[in-house]
Amino acid sequence: MKLKEKFKQWLDTEPRLQIREVQLEVIADEFAIGFAEWYLNLYESDDSDTFCRNTMIELLEIYKKEKGL
Repeated sequence: MKLKEKFKQWLDTEPRLQIREVQLEVIADEFAIGFAEWYLNLYESDDSDTFCRNTMIELLEIYKKEKGL
């Protein structure tokens, strides 16, 4: 499921706002941690050319595409 879809799913629910905020924070944390782990693995891998040739924004887009987010 894409990141936008995860947020929309929780924004469209009826529980109290505080519960939704906590869940949105969890989704954002999972995304950030996943990207950080992917980034470190890329840095340490044989694919360091991809790491060196791209900006952080481009790397983020590559990550999102690879993970289907």
